[in-house]
Amino acid sequence: MYSAPMTADIQPFHAIAVSRYAHELKAQGRSIIHMEFGQPSTGAPRAAIAVAHRVLDADGMGYWESPDLKSRLALHYRDSYGVVVQPDQFILTCGASPALVLALSCRFEPGDRVALVRPGYVAYRNTLKALHLVPVEIACGAPDRFQLTAAKLAALDPAPEGVIIASPANPTGTIIAAEEMSAIAAVCAARNIQIVSDEIYHGLSYVGRACSMLEFAPDAMVINSFSKYFSMVGWRLGWLLAPPSYLRRARAYVGNLFLTAPSLSQHAALAALDSREELEGHLAVYAANRALMLHALPQFGLAAIAPPDGAFYIYADIRHLTDDSLTFCKDLLHDTGVATAPGIDFDPVDGGHFIRFSFAVSTPQVVEAITRMAPWFAARATSDKLA
Repeated sequence: MYSAPMTADIQPFHAIAVSRYAHELKAQGRSIIHMEFGQPSTGAPRAAIAVAHRVLDADGMGYWESPDLKSRLALHYRDSYGVVVQPDQFILTCGASPALVLALSCRFEPGDRVALVRPGYVAYRNTLKALHLVPVEIACGAPDRFQLTAAKLAALDPAPEGVIIASPANPTGTIIAAEEMSAIAAVCAARNIQIVSDEIYHGLSYVGRACSMLEFAPDAMVINSFSKYFSMVGWRLGWLLAPPSYLRRARAYVGNLFLTAPSLSQHAALAALDSREELEGHLAVYAANRALMLHALPQFGLAAIAPPDGAFYIYADIRHLTDDSLTFCKDLLHDTGVATAPGIDFDPVDGGHFIRFSFAVSTPQVVEAITRMAPWFAARATSDKLA
């Protein structure tokens, strides 16, 4: 019988501490470039903002779940992935984070073991612990493109009750190929491993579309939101796409824990779904930023990086410079005004050797960041050689 502790030991999100220091420096008059968070520098689509203005003038709003938005999302899955889901399978949430809590709460029991990739998004590990689930971290390095493989999942003994999959991934931006996704789904079916697929970075790809796990595992729990591709971080709107067998439980959880997603955001999101031309323009900016960073980083001595297939991150190996990525990020911020994320957020074992850059800022900011960082990294490399 599982005996859960009364409280869980949750580690801090260190990038928040870096960001806090960045804002302190900004208050002192320093010029800061924020590359520490995966937050688009662009705002919501123009049509979404226009709808929000109209709704504010005409609708008092309240607790509500938009049937039109859920129907439009179902159409999106049909058109984008060729999968048929019903509108009532969508549970709208206040961003992707509550959707993750819902998926894990509905699908697993305290003490269940859930596999996840290391390096991976810090909240996966900590949310599992908070819900008294047991993280089973799978170390995936450069030979694996920092991504889950069917072979590594099949090698776990005993099999975990679940697995969290992210493609494109945070912090690396790597995408799992369709053949590997299919193989992972087959392993999960054979070993009765329940799938939670975080697809929040879908739409942000530079190597072709990312597959949804629903294409291979129709009973997967799928998480997504309007924060990344749709550039609506502050609107706090996401969704959990749940299989019919878990809907009753999921709705009971969301009603008690979170009530409903913001009404205003739901109205705006419906317009955002039809703003593809504008949103693809954002993607073009990210692609240009990615190219600039991929050209500059090897000149800084940062040649060992994960392949950023999607999202807007570059995960760079800095082991030749430090084994303390948090101090390294703070020093870089203090000296150059460029804020980045320490690898220890994403990998508690090897993360001291890595740093994550987000290139979701504007292209002029990327150019300025490169200009500031170039002499700093050159000086670090020189001092390291002298030492």
